[in-house]
Amino acid sequence: QVQLVESGGGLVQPGGSLRLPCRASGSTFSIGTMSWYRQAPGKQRELVATITRAGSTNYSGYVKGRFTISRDNAKNTMYLQMNSLKPEDTAVYYCQCYVTGGVDYWGQGAQVTVSS
Repeated sequence: QVQLVESGGGLVQPGGSLRLPCRASGSTFSIGTMSWYRQAPGKQRELVATITRAGSTNYSGYVKGRFTISRDNAKNTMYLQMNSLKPEDTAVYYCQCYVTGGVDYWGQGAQVTVSS
């Protein structure tokens, strides 16, 4: 079992920055690839970025160049650094991970609102 807890959400002005941590607990030794997803009101949940245990990353086109995903395996924490935020980035951001055997776990979500 793995538990994921996001934090760091809030209200930020357009053009601003925010960093979201996702702390894992439980059987963290079994965690492999981790990802950030987001879901805006009335829209489907979408993939934002992915990072393997070794640190290889992949980004969706609408955040590439603005967002940076990273992880600190020693601290069992994944991060999403969000820069140059736009109103269309407003969403609930979720962290997700896969563990050995292919089971996935999700956090409860963190609200990010980009508005002036």
